[in-house]
Amino acid sequence: CTIYHGVTLGGTGHDTGKRHPTIGNNVLISTGAKVLGPFKVGDNSRIGANAVVLQEVPPDSTVVGVKARVVKIAGQRVGPSPAYALDQVNLPDPLAQELCRLQTRVFANEQKLKKETIDVTLPGTPVRQGHRHPLNLVLDEIKEIFLGMGFDVVSGPEVELDYYNFEALNLPPDHPARDTQDTFYITDQVLLRTQTSPVQIRTMEQRNPPIRIIAPGRVYRSDAVDATHSPIFHQIEGLVVDEGITMSDLKGCLETVIKRLYGEDSVVRFRPHHFPFTEPSAEVDVQCFACKGKGCRICKGEGWIEILGCGMVHPKVLANCGLDPEKYSGFAFGIGLERIVMRRFAVDDMRLFYENDVRFLEQF
Repeated sequence: CTIYHGVTLGGTGHDTGKRHPTIGNNVLISTGAKVLGPFKVGDNSRIGANAVVLQEVPPDSTVVGVKARVVKIAGQRVGPSPAYALDQVNLPDPLAQELCRLQTRVFANEQKLKKETIDVTLPGTPVRQGHRHPLNLVLDEIKEIFLGMGFDVVSGPEVELDYYNFEALNLPPDHPARDTQDTFYITDQVLLRTQTSPVQIRTMEQRNPPIRIIAPGRVYRSDAVDATHSPIFHQIEGLVVDEGITMSDLKGCLETVIKRLYGEDSVVRFRPHHFPFTEPSAEVDVQCFACKGKGCRICKGEGWIEILGCGMVHPKVLANCGLDPEKYSGFAFGIGLERIVMRRFAVDDMRLFYENDVRFLEQF
């Protein structure tokens, strides 16, 4: 007699009409069969792998397959898997023993395949793809514009020496212009840079003219946080040094960049200003994108948004870097990246760039 896989014999003996039937000798309870008991299983019977026999199974010559669950054998409770290992069973028939081993191995393989099955018809788990931050989008575009004009892109340390951040730029320790660039000091002589101008100084010390570079990077200042200010922001500074460089070269270069970024209809103005490291100096404004020059909270009622400062490199700065100011001249400028991006995408609060709100960032 063989009780096959998937067959269940009930505890009330409804298959034979007896309350507690006995399963006779030489019976194979096959893989996955369930005998809910109480039953008597005769000698030389085989209980296949993963079969369930709950009670009263005599151990004499009975083969219990791997992972078979025999809850009670001869009055003793036995754990889930296996009740008896096959190599511990003494069967007179080697062929029967080998057959049981084979059945156990086949069952184990089937169970392994079931666990490793992948339903290729199910939809895959969606993966949200990111993209570049709006600051990086515009920064890369600005780099491409300047690279097309023959500039190199250089970088420098964010933790800088006081000499490169201030003194080499014609800002001695007692200069009042330092107050507008208050920063975070590590020691008296080591600080977080307030601008990327130190990269210009290092470049002029290491290279001979002609020099055409831009230096993008993160900078730090002790500013209160509002819609247009942050203690951490990004600058793109540029430097050109060669023989015969004039203010008209500076004006033409910056107008070209601004119109490439914002369109040919962009309105630009140059205002006289003072910077210790340039002479003459100017600030460059673009007409406010929100109010079109009428005045609003973004432009602080002026109708214009300052985006950069510029000027001709001060002769003393050239001399500090070992260049002859009688032979060479140059211009420099510094662009606030956040303000450029705000103007480009009509964003009215720069704090949005740092809050990592996906609802904002996924718009770009």
